[in-house]
Amino acid sequence: MMGVHMHSFDILKNVPDAKVGIGMKNCTEYPGAIAYNDPVSLICDLKKGKIDAAVRGDMSSSELLPILKREFSLKEIQRTVLLEPVGKKLVFIAPVGIDEGWTVEQKYELSVNSAELMKRMGMGTRIAIMSGGRNADLGRSKEVDRTINDADVLVKRLVSEGYDAYCSEILIENAVDDADLIIAPDGISGNLLFRSLHFLGGAKALGAPVLNMKKVFVDTSRAKIDYTDSIALAKRLSEVRK
Repeated sequence: MMGVHMHSFDILKNVPDAKVGIGMKNCTEYPGAIAYNDPVSLICDLKKGKIDAAVRGDMSSSELLPILKREFSLKEIQRTVLLEPVGKKLVFIAPVGIDEGWTVEQKYELSVNSAELMKRMGMGTRIAIMSGGRNADLGRSKEVDRTINDADVLVKRLVSEGYDAYCSEILIENAVDDADLIIAPDGISGNLLFRSLHFLGGAKALGAPVLNMKKVFVDTSRAKIDYTDSIALAKRLSEVRK
């Protein structure tokens, strides 16, 4: 069955019942969520199954993410952020951590793991692989050439394995309409895409699920004001990850 284009209201409606922990001092405005002000307790309760999913909330990532890596024996953290640009459908973007997605292999894993999650959510799985320029720009810069060549290698590998992937070049304005997942050239450009779309462009940011662990952990920006959609996403993922 083909996936469909989804919007934030699709995530928020008919949310399954699940116990979600969130990193903040008080969460009385979020029925069913449990507040944690200690990152160790939040991650350990997630690991032990005392909660079904966890949301970062307003905890410091520099404190929480190392604990997550340690407790779940992760060599690296793979995240993909779910955004809804104004007037557009939901789209996943990765990598979004500045230290993520710097090799073709890392971007391949992000693509495959994101596509699997999207399929379970009932979304489409078309993958746009971005580069630092148009293909016609080859030869203008060694760094741009590297991103174009990497994108070509990655697309060929994904297509050979049956994924619906294509080179979107630098054209983010087309990729948000054409694709369900956008793979940026590296973690810095992916983080800049996220920040530009969310903080300047007004795109809704539902959160960034960690892909390479069985438990559900949704990373969020500390600047986020309302965590209703992030909690709903965590509940939704706790259902589809079973």
